[in-house]
Amino acid sequence: MTSSIAPNSAATVELKPSYNIPVILVITAIPLMFIQPLLGAVFAFLGLFLLFQTVTLRLEFTATDLDIKRGETLIRRFPYREWQNWRIFWNRVPILFYFKEINSIHFLPILFDPNTLRSCLEERCPRI
Repeated sequence: MTSSIAPNSAATVELKPSYNIPVILVITAIPLMFIQPLLGAVFAFLGLFLLFQTVTLRLEFTATDLDIKRGETLIRRFPYREWQNWRIFWNRVPILFYFKEINSIHFLPILFDPNTLRSCLEERCPRI
């Protein structure tokens, strides 16, 4: 299934960052450090890594592509015409964003506003 681009999706939308996942991981790491120091360190490291990514990365929905940027530098471009499917896992507490292109599969943690993400996906890459 190949996605189509909605005709009214010309405006570029930059998703706001969401610090929920990194903050929860870091807060969870604190008591874990006393119970299981190694596991607590893993949670803390992952939380701090995702916090850094949340601060530095931006997702932009353009008329034709999903762009990932660090500052003003384009890191990766994903043209909608190559998308086959997408999904946001755990609707109540969105944690993971999945999308499949013709030649690859991508999983991204939800480090941005999940509501805007969903509305942009439904507008620009409607599921068939």
